[in-house]
Amino acid sequence: MKVQDRMQEGGRPSDLGARTVDYGLAVMKLCGMFPPGFAAKHIAGQLVRSATSVAANYAEATDAESREDFIHKMKVALKELKESRVWLMFASRLPGSPDTAWLLSESRELTLIFGKSVNTASQGRE
Repeated sequence: MKVQDRMQEGGRPSDLGARTVDYGLAVMKLCGMFPPGFAAKHIAGQLVRSATSVAANYAEATDAESREDFIHKMKVALKELKESRVWLMFASRLPGSPDTAWLLSESRELTLIFGKSVNTASQGRE
């Protein structure tokens, strides 16, 4: 399936799994454009690890064995999204760094979606 076949209005993939993969890929592309240096290398490593783990943790959540397992795995994915956002903020302040606005916005949106999903799945639990 082509990326454009997965797109919804606004140019984002309609499938959340594909969207998390695209997020990780976009982060990797961004990190490849960082200026050379120790700080950029450190930020890139941390950012790639946290951003790509969002897709992996979401994939695990979609195959959860129970509601509690789903909630736990979604919370892990949510933590990784929040960590990615912090590293994106560091990246946005690197001298000579490319624009991170789209990724910060996508991070915010995914955080809201994942948070809502956790809240919905948690309703009715004691």
